[in-house]
Amino acid sequence: MTIKCSVFIATSLDGFIARPNGDLDWLTGGSEAEESEDYGYKEFIDSVDTLVMGRNTYELALTFEEWPYSNKQVVVLSSGSPAIPTQLAKSVAVVAQPPTALVQQLAAKGARHLYIDGGKTIQGFLRAGLIDEMTITSIPILIGEGIPLFGALERDIKLQHLATRAYASGFVQSKYSVVINTALEEAAQMPKKRV
Repeated sequence: MTIKCSVFIATSLDGFIARPNGDLDWLTGGSEAEESEDYGYKEFIDSVDTLVMGRNTYELALTFEEWPYSNKQVVVLSSGSPAIPTQLAKSVAVVAQPPTALVQQLAAKGARHLYIDGGKTIQGFLRAGLIDEMTITSIPILIGEGIPLFGALERDIKLQHLATRAYASGFVQSKYSVVINTALEEAAQMPKKRV
């Protein structure tokens, strides 16, 4: 399966991707220079063919003035039935599958680079060992509480630092690849001995 799963996300300096209610107001309201800089987003999104996100992230994107993912296939992970506007019916699908099965299905359909977005979705893909790269932009603000980027893990996940760039705005962007530890993976696959 030749498919890549990437994360491209901003966090507050204390590690939150949104306020407890999902609000992103702390991300906006910067200077004109801040707003004109795309922090590598266009290059990244141009490399992606499919987005995978949770229902909350999808419903937040629906509130934007323009749908931000035109010309991209979007998969919404949800056990419910979120509304899909008529104009998005051909590009948005709702599924209730575990990450591994979904990635296999998308790979079989020809997807090559998945953009994984939303806190719970990113955490689920990380726990399943499916994330290949993460680009995380730290915003110089503390919001105290909110939705964390990372959650509980069954094991450590080692990252390899690829690059860091500091911007005049104070934003600091770091890119990591996820190190696949074959010894750990093999141990996880071995049947446990009964005592």
